Amino acid sequence: MATTVLQSTQSVKKRRPWVADLIMDRWLYLMLVPGIVFFILFKYVPMFGIAMAFQDYRPHLGFLNSPWVGSKHFERLFADPQFMNLLKNTLILAVYDIVFYFPIPILLSLLLNEVRLQLFKRTIQTLVYIPHFISWVVVVAISYLFFTTEGGVVNDLIASMGMEKIPFLLSEEWFRPLFMLQAIWKDAGWGTIIFLAALAGVDPQLYEASRIDGANRWHQLWLITLPAIRSTIVILFILRLGNFLDVGFEHIFLMLNPMNREVAEVFETYIYRVGLTQAQFSYSTAVGLFKSLIGLVLVLSANWAVRRTGEEGIW
Repeated sequence: MATTVLQSTQSVKKRRPWVADLIMDRWLYLMLVPGIVFFILFKYVPMFGIAMAFQDYRPHLGFLNSPWVGSKHFERLFADPQFMNLLKNTLILAVYDIVFYFPIPILLSLLLNEVRLQLFKRTIQTLVYIPHFISWVVVVAISYLFFTTEGGVVNDLIASMGMEKIPFLLSEEWFRPLFMLQAIWKDAGWGTIIFLAALAGVDPQLYEASRIDGANRWHQLWLITLPAIRSTIVILFILRLGNFLDVGFEHIFLMLNPMNREVAEVFETYIYRVGLTQAQFSYSTAVGLFKSLIGLVLVLSANWAVRRTGEEGIW
């Protein structure tokens, strides 16, 4: 009898139309509307512009009437003498981002999670969040005040010790270290938000049980804390690979000058230079599409590799 009632209840649930579910959860779906509209307008609609990469686009002719040229612009890109240098510069900064920047929010989150004095913890969190809201123009301007050879604080200190001033802002050797230091200072604190949220979901009873078993803080970190946020780390790493070649146009553009262009010029600044200043719209679209395809391949490969190891991917 009970089995029959249960089966009839399940059949009623299956027959319930999706409209009823929509009405029941209408407020949750309503909250999704702004995000959906944003992605449609700024992510999907602009994808029609990809057609420009295969056309000799003329603004006065539009998408429909501009002549199609196939892979002409991609052939030009790969044959361009600057291509290998652009690829090298972009890859180096992208690898620096993964190796040096990506672990910093994780380490900072673990350190903040160990702080027991809440007032001190909240104060530190606020201080490391603030730089995220400062524009890159201000960040680079602050760096200029510190590292310029004409009155810069660092160079004045170096000169006071009897050493020769170092042209940090004009040097090819110092461009990448300065670039990464600025990125870490500005956004590492903001990156801790997701990891701290994941850490907040760890059951405190696990720590209590481990202490009873004689585990110290180091054991708790390796056996409880890190496994608890491992899936979050993996997902964010995969998403990071999707923007692997996006190293930050505004940041690099503000630091770029004729003296460090050889190591600072990347695909994003190259697209700006040939696409907007020289009005080569189709060619710059082809360069951007090449970057996007690399990111897509990396995301698909990383997600496949992660799922093969038994972890949950992003799909």
